[in-house]
Amino acid sequence: MTKKSPYAVIQSRYVTEKARVLAELKSNSSNPSVARCDCPKYVFLVDKKANKQEIAEAIEEIYAEKKIKVKKVNTITVHPKKRRVRGREGYASGFKKAVVTLDKDDELGD
Repeated sequence: MTKKSPYAVIQSRYVTEKARVLAELKSNSSNPSVARCDCPKYVFLVDKKANKQEIAEAIEEIYAEKKIKVKKVNTITVHPKKRRVRGREGYASGFKKAVVTLDKDDELGD
């Protein structure tokens, strides 16, 4: 089995409002239910065929200079949505995203 490039597994960082909230959970202490979340979470777009172990290894390899340790990886497959453009039906492409939980002291930055 050939090893994939980490940049073939991890396509890009997925930055949305919800993903930004997940990344800043560790610094929010005002809400008691959020205060227990001491590990930062980051969201990435990944290859559709990548598994959790490949994703974790790719993140650790890409951010090797920051000595990042991945604690947990959760994946979500977003299915294609039906779209209509100028009366013609089509599909918006689906994708796979991964929510990566890091150790307490780790941080990717922006």
